[in-house]
Amino acid sequence: MTDQYCGHCGEALDARGHEACAERLRMEPPRFCTHCRRRMQVQVSPTSWTARCVEHGEIVSP
Repeated sequence: MTDQYCGHCGEALDARGHEACAERLRMEPPRFCTHCRRRMQVQVSPTSWTARCVEHGEIVSP
């Protein structure tokens, strides 16, 4: 499955440049699912984070 939406702003990846969004995603968890554009449920701890989409599952910080 390919990413269709930006994980930071939720807009379509082909809609506009997402360089600023990509920079922000290097430091913080995604806010939107990149597959369905649903708002992610984000849990942040001092050393890591998790983001969960009800449809596509969980992403864990690298």
